[in-house]
Amino acid sequence: MVQAVIRAEPELRGCAVALIEGTPPLRTVIAANEAALRAGIELSMTETQAEDFSVVQVRPRSPSQEKTAHAALMDLGWSVSPHIEDTAPDTIVLDLAGLASLFGSEEIIAAQLIERASGLGLAARVVISSNLEVAVHAARGFIGITLIPPGEESKWLGGLPVSVLSPSAETLAALDSWGVYTCEALAALPVLQLSERLGQEGVRLHELARGASSRSLVLAEPEIHFEEEMELEDAVPELEPLSFLLGRLLDQLCARLEARSLAASVIRVRFELEPISENHSRSLNDSSPQKAARPIYEKILTLPVPIRNSKMLLKLLRLRLQSEPPQMAVLKLFMAAEAARPRFAQGGLFLPSSPDPEKLELTIARLASLVGDSNVGAPEITDTHRPDDFRMRRFVAPRAALENSRRSGANQKHGMVQAGAEGDDPASSGHSTKTSFRVFRPPLPATVELCDGFPARISFSGMRNEVLALSGPWRTSGDWWREDLWQQDEWDIEIRAGSASLGRRERFLPSTLLSPKDSQPSQTHGLYRIYYDSIRESWFVRGMYD
Repeated sequence: MVQAVIRAEPELRGCAVALIEGTPPLRTVIAANEAALRAGIELSMTETQAEDFSVVQVRPRSPSQEKTAHAALMDLGWSVSPHIEDTAPDTIVLDLAGLASLFGSEEIIAAQLIERASGLGLAARVVISSNLEVAVHAARGFIGITLIPPGEESKWLGGLPVSVLSPSAETLAALDSWGVYTCEALAALPVLQLSERLGQEGVRLHELARGASSRSLVLAEPEIHFEEEMELEDAVPELEPLSFLLGRLLDQLCARLEARSLAASVIRVRFELEPISENHSRSLNDSSPQKAARPIYEKILTLPVPIRNSKMLLKLLRLRLQSEPPQMAVLKLFMAAEAARPRFAQGGLFLPSSPDPEKLELTIARLASLVGDSNVGAPEITDTHRPDDFRMRRFVAPRAALENSRRSGANQKHGMVQAGAEGDDPASSGHSTKTSFRVFRPPLPATVELCDGFPARISFSGMRNEVLALSGPWRTSGDWWREDLWQQDEWDIEIRAGSASLGRRERFLPSTLLSPKDSQPSQTHGLYRIYYDSIRESWFVRGMYD
């Protein structure tokens, strides 16, 4: 319980810490570390008495933090062995059989467990023994790393107090009244008389004290959920101190993911906010006051590639929160990660240089915080006939582009060259011309003069232009059941400022077939698409061809 609180507040490491539980003002001390016990803290001491010790940090017990600390302990075990038993909230058992070829000797494995536990914010005790029960009870009595040779189990357990065997309170009181304080003294008692006085529990404790009890490992199923949470004593109203707390949770999540050789593909954040009114509200059917419900703030951070870099994740999360911050102060933090296999990337000799996915995602997030999420991404055409209708989707570097680059690089390596537009034969033409369309958003208002029902002159952007050639109209309409229905007539036109108006026949000829006298050079020559909006009864220029 104490380690769970210290794990959430790393600045408490090395300090004397005592935990209290209960309803104010009747809260009492239920747990304390060795430093607090040496300072004079006793269990069942009241909160006021505990606070009289200036060197002792008093904190409330946190079941949620105990849950996440236990999950981190399980991740520690799975980082070494696939066979784990979930023995107790503070104890796990690992099967080390066959792991020497991967990690080395048992001493090396024990040292790695201690080091990895420290990275997860835990202080672990490791005991290696051929007897499962001996390892569990010895770990509760010895600190650091302990290796118990086979056949010496009773010798190592003999000097430990009887409490490491986890007897009931009545049995422990009876043994204390008999003057039995150690496992060695308990093992020396006759088992028959012990059975008569303590029943089957006495027999079980006698067997455990001698190191003669044995059982099989009860395997636990690996968890795929990674969650961390933190409840705050005081509400946090600003983003800067909130980012500091989020960094702690992300460090713990990434350490657990790394222990399992995984990475995060999605980060989910949930905040419990300070109620709008802290005044107690009274129910109509209940005379007792009730606290106002806490508002919930949720955010989902979807990642382009699996990431377990806590600093990078914190930057992305901060940018997301800056664009849409919580409206009230935060009282409780909850964070969860969806696990995925880490990304393995290998560069190629013929692949073009591209930005790192993490840095690209950070750049996109910074742009989104400036212009909004809906204005950053990759355009995607919607399933409709409405002109120029599209939506923005999340930008992800397409794998097809990398494959094309790889094939292109391979072709260049073998002396192959491909050129030409789609449908052209590179062998028959030395070059090809591709036409692109530049869309004006929003479309430019225009004034069009008609001649025999066809556009003859057009004015837009302060210029008056003659129509040299045209094609159309093409009528499109749709969504008649909606308020924003559309009905448009589109034309493709070739214009030139100040040129002479053409006859009806010549107007439909391509510019390449016009005589030189009909086509004088000008700087404003171009191909445009215009349309008449029947709903608004106005002309617009949709864009130009490049």
